[in-house]
Order: sequence, then C-alpha cells, then structure tokens
Amino acid sequence: GTITLGNRQAAEFVPVEGVTASTLADAAQLASLADETPEGRSIVVLAKTDFGLREREPGLIADATFVPFTAQTRMSGVDLGDRQIRKGAAAAVIAWAGGATAEVASIVDDISSSGGTPLVVAEQGRILGVIHLKDVVKAGMRERFDEMRRMGIRTVMITGDNPRTAKAIADEAGVDDFLAEATPEDKLAYIRKEQEGGRLVAMTGDGTNDAPALAQADVGVAMNTGTSAAKEAGNMVDLDSDPTKLIEIVEIGKQLLITRGALTTFSITNDIAKYFAIIPAIFAAVYPGLDTLNVMRLHSPGSAILSAVIFNALVIVALIPLALKGVRYTPSSASSLLRRNLLVYGLGGVIAPFLGIKLIDLLIQFIPGI
Repeated sequence: GTITLGNRQAAEFVPVEGVTASTLADAAQLASLADETPEGRSIVVLAKTDFGLREREPGLIADATFVPFTAQTRMSGVDLGDRQIRKGAAAAVIAWAGGATAEVASIVDDISSSGGTPLVVAEQGRILGVIHLKDVVKAGMRERFDEMRRMGIRTVMITGDNPRTAKAIADEAGVDDFLAEATPEDKLAYIRKEQEGGRLVAMTGDGTNDAPALAQADVGVAMNTGTSAAKEAGNMVDLDSDPTKLIEIVEIGKQLLITRGALTTFSITNDIAKYFAIIPAIFAAVYPGLDTLNVMRLHSPGSAILSAVIFNALVIVALIPLALKGVRYTPSSASSLLRRNLLVYGLGGVIAPFLGIKLIDLLIQFIPGI
C-alpha cells in the first residue's frame, strides 16, 4: 500500500478441484461481510456482480460471529454456528486448515508470481480456493528508487505479503531487498538490527501495523493516506503519500549541511589568506624580515587595513545569495562532496582575498593620507 496504489481489488475466484466458483464466492463473501477494508469490500462486490450473490447485512445473519483480522493471525472470517469460514494469508489459512494440497500451493504460487496477492479461503478445515487480489505499483517508482540508490540509500520493502508476491512487487518497483510476511514485531526488529549496525534508518508507512517501526526509525515518514496511529508515530507526514519523498527529505537535509560546510570552509580559508596577506604589510616596518612574506606588495599599512575591511564587507554581501539559495546537492559519494567543497570553496577562499585586497589597494592608494 506504500509502494503500490494500495487499493487491491478482488479480480478472480480460483476454486480447487471439486469446488465450484460460486461455492467459493459464497464463502468468501460471508467471510468478508464485516471486513470494511477496500479488499474486503471488493470481495463482496465481486461475488455479487459475477455470481449474483446478494450482499447480506452482517447484523441480520443469525448466529454469526465475525472474526476480525489481526497482524498476528493474518486472517479473518465468520463462525455460523458449527460452520467456520476463514480467509487470509496463504500460510496462515493453510495452517488453520491443517495443510494444503499441491493444487492449492500451485494456485498460490501462480498468483504470487504474477504480482498479485492470494487470499486462501477455507471452511471446516477444507480449503475451497483462492481469491486473486490485484494491485498496481505507483508510477515512477523504479526511477525514484534508482535515484535513491545513487544517493547511497539502500531501500528495503517490508510487507505482510507472501515471499513470491513480495519478490514480484520488489522486482517491478526496483527496491534493493525485501522482507516478506512481516509482523509489526518483525518490522521493529529489522530496524533495530540495522541501527545496531551503525546505519541511519528511515521508515515510510501508512498502516497501524507500521506505527512501532515508524516510532523506532531515526526518521519516520507517515503517508497522508495512512491511519492516525501511523501519522502520530512518524516524525513527519507526507501529504503526497509518496514513499520516495525521502529523496526530497535527504536532498534538503544534505543541501543545508553542504551549504553550511561550504560557507564555513570559505570563511576559514578566507580569514587565513586575508591575515597572511595584510599582516606582513602592517608589521614589515617593525620586523623587516616579514617583508619577504609581503607577496602582495600592498601600498602601505593603512591601505592594507582599509582594503581588508572593505573586502570583508563586500564578501559578506556576496555570500548572502549563496546562503539563501544554498549549494545545490547532486547524488555523489561523501569523498567526492568533500573534494568538491575543498576545491571550490577552500581554494576559492584562499585566492579571493589576495585578488580582492590587491585590487582594492590599487584603487585606494591614490587617496591622500592612506
């Protein structure tokens, strides 16, 4: 739901041998009557439109006890007296039913391999078939994940889906790795493990099950379309509900750091060069040995001081636009960023005072008394 559009819809009822599609649809609809998720509602609608099964009101079904979905059981359903129906993740329902046949495993694998989500339906310990849920990866995900990779960010998709579905979606979206059939505890443990390895971890999510992981992550970004629990657990809410918004977050953060580093580097080297330029001119009369360091050959001690003061004022004004706009960040390694910073702003900070102070000195040396 974060990488995909998140509105998985029931597309097909795939019964096992010996079970009719209408029987599977009837059981699936009964198990979904109290399910208010988009997936649950789509199952009810598909059974109604394709098989003419009238949508029944949960409160009007006698002896019905609806079993809600939980992250631990990973299935939901209904108990109608002695009749028990469950639908949910393949592994969970198969375990509840006491095992699966090769046919069921094949159906589940086929749906998962196509990028769909299989929901297995079982009644009284007998598997009736599989519901095929379809979802679509959000447009531009692969290109955005490629950009994150260039920025040095490793992307991991953590999902409650089965491994085959997760792999199909991960391959289509272009993420680096995935963790399938993950519970909220698994997500939390994975983030803690990465943090213990010295990594800075950002987490994006939209569900209540994501809340613990969002709270644990160094940067938690909740989707605007997500639940209240997810929004409260995250550090920020992405109004566009785009998981790759981390690109903008990282770019802005790095731009601020790079801008501060560039200004600091320029300021330090500028001060060193500035004092190296004017101190020999000022004290050469007292310490003649310093005259060999007076490479700029400034007109007089007075012009050296005045030139330095004027140059310093001009530099401060010239740096204001750079400080406001910021140094543009381009995806690259830390070493290349440091090299660029030293070459452009470090070397620039050394050269600028010599040129600037000398030019100002040439202009003001004709002022009487200087």
